[in-house]
Amino acid sequence: MKNHYFALTLLAGVLLGIGLFNKNDYYFNVLNILLLKGLIVVGLSLLMGYAGQVSLGHAAFYGLGAYTSGILTAKYGWSPLSALLAAQGVTLLAALIIGIPALRLKGHYLAMATLGFGVIVYVIFKEMIDLTGGPSGLVGIPPLELLGHTFLESRQYFFLFALILVLAILFALHLAHSPFGRALLALHDSEAATMALGYDTGRLKLIVFLISAALAGLAGSLYAHFAMFISPTSFTFLHSVKFVTMVVIGGVASLWGALLGAALLSVLPEILTVFEDYDVLVFGTILVAIMIFLPEGLFKGLGNLFYRLKKCKN
Repeated sequence: MKNHYFALTLLAGVLLGIGLFNKNDYYFNVLNILLLKGLIVVGLSLLMGYAGQVSLGHAAFYGLGAYTSGILTAKYGWSPLSALLAAQGVTLLAALIIGIPALRLKGHYLAMATLGFGVIVYVIFKEMIDLTGGPSGLVGIPPLELLGHTFLESRQYFFLFALILVLAILFALHLAHSPFGRALLALHDSEAATMALGYDTGRLKLIVFLISAALAGLAGSLYAHFAMFISPTSFTFLHSVKFVTMVVIGGVASLWGALLGAALLSVLPEILTVFEDYDVLVFGTILVAIMIFLPEGLFKGLGNLFYRLKKCKN
Protein backbone atom coordinates (compact mmCIF):
# COMPACT_ATOMS: atom_id res chain seq x y z
CA MET A 1 0.00 0.00 0.00
CA LYS A 2 2.97 2.37 0.48
CA ASN A 3 3.40 2.73 -3.28
CA HIS A 4 -0.30 3.45 -3.65
CA TYR A 5 -0.18 6.11 -0.94
CA PHE A 6 2.80 7.71 -2.66
CA ALA A 7 1.00 7.68 -6.03
CA LEU A 8 -2.15 9.12 -4.46
CA THR A 9 -0.14 11.87 -2.73
CA LEU A 10 1.58 12.65 -6.03
CA LEU A 11 -1.78 12.81 -7.82
CA ALA A 12 -3.18 15.12 -5.13
CA GLY A 13 -0.09 17.36 -5.46
CA VAL A 14 -0.42 17.54 -9.25
CA LEU A 15 -4.12 18.40 -9.01
CA LEU A 16 -3.41 21.06 -6.39
CA GLY A 17 -0.71 22.56 -8.59
CA ILE A 18 -3.03 22.66 -11.60
CA GLY A 19 -5.75 24.30 -9.54
CA LEU A 20 -3.41 26.98 -8.19
CA PHE A 21 -1.52 27.88 -11.35
CA ASN A 22 -3.95 27.30 -14.22
CA LYS A 23 -5.80 30.44 -15.30
CA ASN A 24 -7.69 29.09 -18.30
CA ASP A 25 -11.38 28.30 -17.73
CA TYR A 26 -11.50 26.06 -20.80
CA TYR A 27 -8.84 23.80 -19.33
CA PHE A 28 -10.75 23.70 -16.06
CA ASN A 29 -13.92 22.66 -17.91
CA VAL A 30 -12.10 19.81 -19.67
CA LEU A 31 -10.40 18.71 -16.44
CA ASN A 32 -13.65 18.82 -14.48
CA ILE A 33 -15.28 16.40 -16.92
CA LEU A 34 -12.15 14.24 -16.71
CA LEU A 35 -12.37 14.13 -12.91
CA LEU A 36 -16.01 13.08 -13.06
CA LYS A 37 -15.20 10.34 -15.57
CA GLY A 38 -12.37 9.29 -13.27
CA LEU A 39 -14.92 8.88 -10.49
CA ILE A 40 -17.00 6.60 -12.70
CA VAL A 41 -14.09 4.42 -13.85
CA VAL A 42 -12.84 3.95 -10.28
CA GLY A 43 -16.09 2.16 -9.50
CA LEU A 44 -16.15 0.39 -12.85
CA SER A 45 -12.58 -0.84 -12.28
CA LEU A 46 -13.65 -2.43 -9.00
CA LEU A 47 -16.54 -4.12 -10.77
CA MET A 48 -14.64 -5.28 -13.86
CA GLY A 49 -11.04 -5.62 -12.76
CA TYR A 50 -11.62 -7.13 -9.33
CA ALA A 51 -15.00 -8.83 -9.51
CA GLY A 52 -14.80 -9.72 -13.21
CA GLN A 53 -18.30 -8.40 -13.97
CA VAL A 54 -18.90 -6.35 -17.13
CA SER A 55 -21.48 -3.56 -17.10
CA LEU A 56 -22.66 -1.69 -20.19
CA GLY A 57 -25.21 0.33 -18.24
CA HIS A 58 -23.13 2.76 -16.22
CA ALA A 59 -24.20 5.73 -18.36
CA ALA A 60 -27.71 5.02 -17.03
CA PHE A 61 -26.55 5.34 -13.40
CA TYR A 62 -24.63 8.48 -14.39
CA GLY A 63 -27.83 9.84 -15.92
CA LEU A 64 -30.04 8.83 -12.99
CA GLY A 65 -27.82 10.80 -10.64
CA ALA A 66 -27.86 13.81 -12.96
CA TYR A 67 -31.58 13.81 -13.69
CA THR A 68 -32.64 13.17 -10.09
CA SER A 69 -30.58 16.12 -8.84
CA GLY A 70 -31.63 18.26 -11.79
CA ILE A 71 -35.36 17.56 -11.52
CA LEU A 72 -35.55 17.94 -7.74
CA THR A 73 -33.72 21.29 -7.76
CA ALA A 74 -35.02 22.82 -11.01
CA LYS A 75 -38.66 21.72 -10.75
CA TYR A 76 -39.31 21.16 -7.05
CA GLY A 77 -37.00 23.65 -5.36
CA TRP A 78 -34.90 21.19 -3.36
CA SER A 79 -31.51 22.31 -2.14
CA PRO A 80 -28.62 20.90 -4.21
CA LEU A 81 -27.22 18.95 -1.24
CA SER A 82 -30.52 17.26 -0.38
CA ALA A 83 -31.11 16.52 -4.07
CA LEU A 84 -27.63 15.02 -4.34
CA LEU A 85 -28.35 12.69 -1.41
CA ALA A 86 -31.72 11.75 -2.90
CA ALA A 87 -30.01 11.03 -6.22
CA GLN A 88 -27.70 8.59 -4.48
CA GLY A 89 -30.73 6.84 -3.02
CA VAL A 90 -32.45 6.61 -6.42
CA THR A 91 -29.27 5.31 -8.08
CA LEU A 92 -28.71 2.67 -5.41
CA LEU A 93 -32.35 1.57 -5.60
CA ALA A 94 -32.13 1.22 -9.38
CA ALA A 95 -28.84 -0.69 -9.06
CA LEU A 96 -30.42 -3.00 -6.49
CA ILE A 97 -33.46 -3.67 -8.69
CA ILE A 98 -31.39 -4.43 -11.79
CA GLY A 99 -28.49 -6.02 -9.90
CA ILE A 100 -30.34 -8.78 -8.06
CA PRO A 101 -31.61 -10.53 -11.21
CA ALA A 102 -28.85 -9.42 -13.64
CA LEU A 103 -25.93 -10.56 -11.50
CA ARG A 104 -27.26 -14.10 -11.63
CA LEU A 105 -26.12 -14.03 -15.25
CA LYS A 106 -22.54 -14.47 -16.39
CA GLY A 107 -20.27 -13.16 -19.11
CA HIS A 108 -21.94 -11.72 -22.19
CA TYR A 109 -25.42 -12.27 -20.77
CA LEU A 110 -24.70 -9.90 -17.86
CA ALA A 111 -23.33 -7.30 -20.29
CA MET A 112 -26.50 -7.58 -22.42
CA ALA A 113 -28.75 -7.24 -19.38
CA THR A 114 -27.03 -4.03 -18.24
CA LEU A 115 -27.07 -2.80 -21.84
CA GLY A 116 -30.85 -3.29 -21.94
CA PHE A 117 -31.21 -1.39 -18.68
CA GLY A 118 -29.16 1.49 -20.07
CA VAL A 119 -31.29 1.69 -23.22
CA ILE A 120 -34.53 1.69 -21.20
CA VAL A 121 -33.31 4.51 -18.95
CA TYR A 122 -32.18 6.54 -21.98
CA VAL A 123 -35.62 6.18 -23.58
CA ILE A 124 -37.24 7.35 -20.32
CA PHE A 125 -35.00 10.43 -20.26
CA LYS A 126 -35.93 11.16 -23.86
CA GLU A 127 -39.67 10.50 -23.80
CA MET A 128 -40.81 11.86 -20.40
CA ILE A 129 -40.75 15.41 -21.73
CA ASP A 130 -42.81 17.01 -18.94
CA LEU A 131 -40.38 15.74 -16.32
CA THR A 132 -36.99 15.57 -18.03
CA GLY A 133 -37.36 18.11 -20.80
CA GLY A 134 -37.01 15.37 -23.40
CA PRO A 135 -34.51 15.76 -26.26
CA SER A 136 -34.31 19.51 -25.59
CA GLY A 137 -32.82 18.86 -22.18
CA LEU A 138 -33.43 20.09 -18.64
CA VAL A 139 -32.59 23.72 -17.91
CA GLY A 140 -32.63 25.85 -14.76
CA ILE A 141 -30.49 23.55 -12.62
CA PRO A 142 -28.90 25.67 -9.87
CA PRO A 143 -25.18 25.59 -9.09
CA LEU A 144 -23.96 23.39 -6.28
CA GLU A 145 -24.17 24.82 -2.77
CA LEU A 146 -22.35 23.23 0.16
CA LEU A 147 -21.98 24.57 3.71
CA GLY A 148 -23.29 27.98 2.67
CA HIS A 149 -20.85 28.29 -0.25
CA THR A 150 -22.15 28.49 -3.80
CA PHE A 151 -19.90 27.11 -6.52
CA LEU A 152 -19.93 29.53 -9.44
CA GLU A 153 -16.51 29.15 -11.08
CA SER A 154 -14.92 26.21 -12.87
CA ARG A 155 -11.88 26.51 -10.61
CA GLN A 156 -14.04 26.02 -7.50
CA TYR A 157 -15.63 22.92 -9.00
CA PHE A 158 -12.17 21.64 -9.92
CA PHE A 159 -10.98 21.66 -6.32
CA LEU A 160 -14.19 19.99 -5.13
CA PHE A 161 -14.13 17.29 -7.83
CA ALA A 162 -10.42 16.67 -7.23
CA LEU A 163 -11.01 16.19 -3.50
CA ILE A 164 -13.92 13.81 -4.11
CA LEU A 165 -11.89 11.79 -6.64
CA VAL A 166 -8.90 11.48 -4.29
CA LEU A 167 -11.19 10.30 -1.48
CA ALA A 168 -12.89 7.82 -3.85
CA ILE A 169 -9.51 6.42 -4.92
CA LEU A 170 -8.44 6.12 -1.27
CA PHE A 171 -11.66 4.25 -0.46
CA ALA A 172 -11.25 1.98 -3.51
CA LEU A 173 -7.62 1.17 -2.64
CA HIS A 174 -8.53 0.22 0.93
CA LEU A 175 -11.44 -1.84 -0.35
CA ALA A 176 -9.26 -3.59 -2.94
CA HIS A 177 -6.63 -4.54 -0.34
CA SER A 178 -9.14 -5.65 2.29
CA PRO A 179 -10.42 -9.23 2.78
CA PHE A 180 -13.44 -8.15 0.73
CA GLY A 181 -11.15 -7.09 -2.13
CA ARG A 182 -9.24 -10.36 -2.01
CA ALA A 183 -12.56 -12.20 -2.15
CA LEU A 184 -13.43 -10.20 -5.27
CA LEU A 185 -10.15 -11.22 -6.89
CA ALA A 186 -10.91 -14.84 -6.07
CA LEU A 187 -14.35 -14.36 -7.63
CA HIS A 188 -12.69 -12.94 -10.74
CA ASP A 189 -10.50 -16.04 -11.09
CA SER A 190 -13.12 -18.67 -10.30
CA GLU A 191 -16.64 -18.24 -8.97
CA ALA A 192 -16.89 -21.97 -8.18
CA ALA A 193 -13.67 -21.91 -6.14
CA THR A 194 -14.84 -18.79 -4.29
CA MET A 195 -18.11 -20.50 -3.39
CA ALA A 196 -16.15 -23.54 -2.22
CA LEU A 197 -14.26 -21.27 0.19
CA GLY A 198 -17.57 -20.35 1.80
CA TYR A 199 -18.17 -16.93 0.21
CA ASP A 200 -21.61 -15.81 -0.90
CA THR A 201 -20.66 -14.82 -4.46
CA GLY A 202 -24.05 -13.28 -5.18
CA ARG A 203 -23.64 -10.96 -2.21
CA LEU A 204 -20.08 -10.05 -3.23
CA LYS A 205 -21.15 -9.16 -6.76
CA LEU A 206 -24.16 -7.17 -5.60
CA ILE A 207 -22.16 -5.07 -3.10
CA VAL A 208 -19.45 -4.13 -5.59
CA PHE A 209 -22.14 -3.42 -8.22
CA LEU A 210 -23.89 -1.05 -5.79
CA ILE A 211 -20.61 0.72 -4.96
CA SER A 212 -19.82 1.11 -8.64
CA ALA A 213 -23.30 2.45 -9.43
CA ALA A 214 -23.19 4.86 -6.48
CA LEU A 215 -19.96 6.43 -7.73
CA ALA A 216 -21.47 6.84 -11.19
CA GLY A 217 -24.61 8.39 -9.70
CA LEU A 218 -22.53 10.79 -7.62
CA ALA A 219 -20.61 11.84 -10.73
CA GLY A 220 -23.92 12.46 -12.51
CA SER A 221 -25.29 14.65 -9.72
CA LEU A 222 -22.10 16.72 -9.62
CA TYR A 223 -22.16 17.04 -13.41
CA ALA A 224 -25.75 18.34 -13.40
CA HIS A 225 -24.93 21.18 -11.01
CA PHE A 226 -21.66 21.95 -12.74
CA ALA A 227 -23.16 22.14 -16.25
CA MET A 228 -26.56 23.48 -15.05
CA PHE A 229 -28.05 21.79 -18.12
CA ILE A 230 -28.42 18.11 -19.01
CA SER A 231 -29.83 16.25 -21.99
CA PRO A 232 -30.26 12.55 -22.87
CA THR A 233 -27.37 12.70 -25.35
CA SER A 234 -24.91 12.73 -22.43
CA PHE A 235 -26.14 9.34 -21.18
CA THR A 236 -26.38 7.12 -24.25
CA PHE A 237 -25.18 3.55 -24.70
CA LEU A 238 -22.05 4.89 -26.41
CA HIS A 239 -21.05 6.62 -23.18
CA SER A 240 -21.28 3.29 -21.34
CA VAL A 241 -19.01 1.79 -24.00
CA LYS A 242 -16.57 4.68 -23.54
CA PHE A 243 -16.41 4.07 -19.79
CA VAL A 244 -15.67 0.38 -20.34
CA THR A 245 -13.09 1.30 -22.99
CA MET A 246 -11.35 3.62 -20.54
CA VAL A 247 -10.97 0.77 -18.07
CA VAL A 248 -9.80 -1.72 -20.72
CA ILE A 249 -7.35 0.67 -22.40
CA GLY A 250 -5.80 1.67 -19.07
CA GLY A 251 -5.69 -1.86 -17.68
CA VAL A 252 -8.66 -3.80 -16.32
CA ALA A 253 -6.96 -5.04 -13.16
CA SER A 254 -5.62 -1.65 -12.07
CA LEU A 255 -7.34 1.37 -10.53
CA TRP A 256 -4.48 3.57 -11.70
CA GLY A 257 -4.76 2.10 -15.16
CA ALA A 258 -8.46 2.93 -15.31
CA LEU A 259 -7.67 6.54 -14.37
CA LEU A 260 -4.94 6.66 -17.00
CA GLY A 261 -7.40 5.34 -19.58
CA ALA A 262 -9.96 7.98 -18.55
CA ALA A 263 -7.34 10.71 -18.90
CA LEU A 264 -6.26 9.48 -22.33
CA LEU A 265 -9.75 9.14 -23.79
CA SER A 266 -10.86 12.49 -22.32
CA VAL A 267 -7.87 14.67 -23.18
CA LEU A 268 -6.66 13.07 -26.42
CA PRO A 269 -9.72 14.13 -28.50
CA GLU A 270 -9.11 17.73 -27.41
CA ILE A 271 -5.47 17.53 -28.52
CA LEU A 272 -6.31 15.86 -31.82
CA THR A 273 -8.56 18.71 -32.94
CA VAL A 274 -5.44 20.08 -34.69
CA PHE A 275 -5.94 17.31 -37.27
CA GLU A 276 -9.40 18.77 -38.06
CA ASP A 277 -11.33 16.28 -40.26
CA TYR A 278 -8.86 13.47 -39.56
CA ASP A 279 -8.98 13.59 -35.76
CA VAL A 280 -11.27 10.54 -35.46
CA LEU A 281 -8.99 8.53 -37.76
CA VAL A 282 -5.90 9.41 -35.73
CA PHE A 283 -7.72 8.72 -32.47
CA GLY A 284 -8.83 5.27 -33.65
CA THR A 285 -5.33 4.46 -34.88
CA ILE A 286 -3.87 5.29 -31.47
CA LEU A 287 -6.41 3.09 -29.68
CA VAL A 288 -5.76 0.17 -32.03
CA ALA A 289 -1.99 0.58 -31.54
CA ILE A 290 -2.44 0.49 -27.76
CA MET A 291 -4.50 -2.68 -27.91
CA ILE A 292 -1.97 -4.38 -30.20
CA PHE A 293 1.29 -3.35 -28.55
CA LEU A 294 0.05 -2.98 -24.96
CA PRO A 295 -2.58 -5.74 -24.61
CA GLU A 296 -2.41 -5.65 -20.80
CA GLY A 297 -3.31 -1.96 -20.76
CA LEU A 298 -1.45 1.31 -20.65
CA PHE A 299 -0.49 1.21 -17.00
CA LYS A 300 1.09 -2.23 -16.92
CA GLY A 301 2.44 -1.94 -20.47
CA LEU A 302 4.24 1.33 -19.79
CA GLY A 303 5.52 -0.08 -16.49
CA ASN A 304 6.97 -3.12 -18.26
CA LEU A 305 8.51 -0.87 -20.93
CA PHE A 306 10.15 1.32 -18.29
CA TYR A 307 11.50 -1.78 -16.51
CA ARG A 308 13.03 -3.12 -19.72
CA LEU A 309 14.65 0.20 -20.57
CA LYS A 310 16.06 0.42 -17.05
CA LYS A 311 17.34 -3.15 -17.31
CA CYS A 312 19.02 -2.42 -20.67
CA LYS A 313 20.85 0.59 -19.23
CA ASN A 314 22.17 -1.52 -16.36
